Amino acid sequence: MIEKRNRNGGRGRDEVPDEESDSTGTESDTEARKTQEAPQRKPAVQVKPGMGGGTRLVLLLLIIALAAFGYRYWGFWRGAPTEATAPPAPTVTVAKPLVRELEEWSDFTGQFEARESVEVRPRVSGYLESINFTDGQLVKKGDLLFVIEPRPFELALQTAKAQQAQNEAQLQLAQAQLDRTAQLRKNDYATKETFDERVAQVNIATASRDAAIAAVNQAQLNLDYTRVTAPVSGRMGRHEVSVGNLIQGGIGGTTTLLTTIVSLDPIWLSFNVSEGDGMTYKRLVQRGEIKSPRDNAVEVQGQLMDEKDWPLKGAIDFVDNQYDRSSGTIRVRAAFANPDLFITPGQFGRVRVPMSQRRPTLLVPDAAVVTDQSVKMLFTVAPDGTVVPKPVELGPVTDDNLRVIRTGITADDQIVINGLLRARPGGKVTPEQGTVGAPTFSQPASPPPASGH
Repeated sequence: MIEKRNRNGGRGRDEVPDEESDSTGTESDTEARKTQEAPQRKPAVQVKPGMGGGTRLVLLLLIIALAAFGYRYWGFWRGAPTEATAPPAPTVTVAKPLVRELEEWSDFTGQFEARESVEVRPRVSGYLESINFTDGQLVKKGDLLFVIEPRPFELALQTAKAQQAQNEAQLQLAQAQLDRTAQLRKNDYATKETFDERVAQVNIATASRDAAIAAVNQAQLNLDYTRVTAPVSGRMGRHEVSVGNLIQGGIGGTTTLLTTIVSLDPIWLSFNVSEGDGMTYKRLVQRGEIKSPRDNAVEVQGQLMDEKDWPLKGAIDFVDNQYDRSSGTIRVRAAFANPDLFITPGQFGRVRVPMSQRRPTLLVPDAAVVTDQSVKMLFTVAPDGTVVPKPVELGPVTDDNLRVIRTGITADDQIVINGLLRARPGGKVTPEQGTVGAPTFSQPASPPPASGH
């Protein structure tokens, strides 16, 4: 039976479909109705033509990148570690200490002073008559310097001599009277009282004669003092008083200063030694390493402030008997020859004193010394290339800038002399052999300039 449908797709009431046709037709009609009756819905995501393949490619590449990153990260933490190549050890220059025969010295700064310094003052008062030298002139002992007007003193000398002659006459008269009285006394013609009076008169006349002689000598001395001569040899200062001025003489403190004289050869260099340096020196004397300057002439060397070497040769001739309480130093003096009179009193100089006997000494460049707080040390390199620091006791510095090492190293140690910034204690280095640059001849050692000290 053929099913009849109306325009809307429905069946007629009086039409009965058969079972087979009804079941098939019912499913088709149902789907058709759902399609017609369902509203037209828009898709949630609209894929434009040509975009679907590119999006999938981007997502695929992103997944691959994430997988590679995860594998690398997981392998870094979980996988077997790869061996990193160690950097090469830094290169340093090493050398053995230089061994040299020398003696140690200590340097001090001092001031030269004249061995003899005199303020020339008059012994008598009077008017200055003449000046017989040029300012700054070299004079010898006894040379005439000034002349004070001598005429008043000549008159005083003549008066004293006249008084002496008078007293001599009185003495002769008293002696003659005593002789006559002595003869009369033998024959009992003169009393004992008269004889005693004659003896007293002779004694009085003798005393007066002696006083007159002393007055003559004083007058002669004053006359001699009118000629002022150089008491020592040396260089003159400037004259302080001009000719024609009245000068005050005598032995008091109000006398007039005429000029000054200083000796030049030999000349002294005085310097101060601190208590620490003094104790070090005395300990060396106690151990017998050096001589005591109080009992022996200790030879020293000196230099002027513009000199690099030590051309002056002298000896210590005085050590003070106590330390200065205010400064904690003791005064020491050395004498130097000054035959050419080049050194002037008052200028500064340097002196160095021996602090040991001549002996083999280890020397390293002063720049190789490392300071760790208050500890001085040297970096040495072991045979396996390990840097080993060694504390050392330092000595003075030589003229060629080498540092004396007293204790702490041996002559076979390899000292780092270049590349200290690349060396670390306990680290490895690559040593390159070098040499301590120093001349082969012996030079004395001296400490760096201070503290004075």
